[in-house]
Amino acid sequence: MLSFLDLLILIAFASDRFDDESELYKAIKHGDDNAFKKFFDAHYDALFVFLRNRNISREVAEDLIQKAFLYIWEHRKRIKPDLSLKAYLYRIAYTRMLNYLEQEPNHTTLEKHVNGTKKTPLDTIEYKDLRTAFEKAVSDLPERRRAVFESCFIEDLTYKETAEQLSISVKTVENHMALAFKDLRKELEIFNKI
Repeated sequence: MLSFLDLLILIAFASDRFDDESELYKAIKHGDDNAFKKFFDAHYDALFVFLRNRNISREVAEDLIQKAFLYIWEHRKRIKPDLSLKAYLYRIAYTRMLNYLEQEPNHTTLEKHVNGTKKTPLDTIEYKDLRTAFEKAVSDLPERRRAVFESCFIEDLTYKETAEQLSISVKTVENHMALAFKDLRKELEIFNKI
């Protein structure tokens, strides 16, 4: 499961959703090169930043990203169009990063790479401020949007499970999640400038 800080980074770098991601995912599942390229182009840069923010070298980050996308392409028949392929991509890359760090002979501690360099008192204060701002931003979401966001992103339920739990359509869940990401990015943009 992703840490709180990972969650915030994903929100900060989440690109706007495609008009119909499930159609894109279906096309990838059926071997559409153009759809896969669209997916690749939409997520490569943010995934690169995500890994670089974990003190992964440029070369290793590029390699991990290539392997994550390759894994998705090789296993495209397993894609479930109603689930987030982007979240799956990030989990693959994150897991591969952890595996790399465990095997890297020169790393001091896994925590240093995952959580960054040694924390200063200022870092601790900024983290607390960020966490407080995030919790407030989530609580300020409209009630239904907050319920969808908490279900999908915090409880880690799929869009389909969330739709069933809240008695709404999967498309409504997708719309609420896109709007929640947009709202949270706006509320937390000041932390992106620090």
